[in-house]
Amino acid sequence: MTRVLVVEDEQHLANGLRFNLEVEGYEVQVVDTGEAALKLLTEPGTVWDMVVLDVMLPGISGFETVAEMRKAGQFVPTLILTARGQPEDVLQGFAAGADDYLTKPFDLAILMARIQGLLRRREWMRAAHEQTQAPPANPPAAKSDHVEPFVFGDKAVYFDLLELRVRDQIFPLTLMEMNLLRYLVEHEGRPVSRKAMLEEVWGLHEDTDTRAIDNFIVRLRRYIEDEPAMPRHLQTVRGVGYRFVAFPPAAA
Repeated sequence: MTRVLVVEDEQHLANGLRFNLEVEGYEVQVVDTGEAALKLLTEPGTVWDMVVLDVMLPGISGFETVAEMRKAGQFVPTLILTARGQPEDVLQGFAAGADDYLTKPFDLAILMARIQGLLRRREWMRAAHEQTQAPPANPPAAKSDHVEPFVFGDKAVYFDLLELRVRDQIFPLTLMEMNLLRYLVEHEGRPVSRKAMLEEVWGLHEDTDTRAIDNFIVRLRRYIEDEPAMPRHLQTVRGVGYRFVAFPPAAA
């Protein structure tokens, strides 16, 4: 059974979420603080399929909670609920490691659709991972839906697995990190403005502080670049934004 952790301190909302999720057949546990959520999420041997996380919590915030989850290596799909729907708040959630967000008050049908979408993506990732780990069939199996990785040098991006593999290391990426990297790869060799990334990747059309995108680039450079302070693949284009170069010329 799919297990969902709800982190919400408003009792009536927590009860409503529990009821509606259980009606859909999910196993639900509710906690009211980020600290309690982290304890459950980092317990050895426990498996969660989804986290619904309020931002405004007593103690550490939802932003801090999801950031600590990711630092601990817990990459369960996470939907944050926020009463603060400004673009800067949305970007803060994505920068912390959230996969999606919904602004309060929200329509229940929309919430359920978002949850189901993230859970479907998790199942696709599991299936794709199993395909990559399975021994070759004999005779050859029918063509699968597994997406071939994008390979550049000794690095490979597995878009469907949300993984970046660098030599013998595997770096799990959040959905938002992977969406940004995919967008840059699709525009390989061309300068891409911060504004374009905000609009095309996250759908933020308001007057947003486009410097927020820099936090994502810094993180991706840590994974991709041999020397993050001297990037060769994720290059800065002064006054514009960034450019992804798969095969930069050899250094002189």
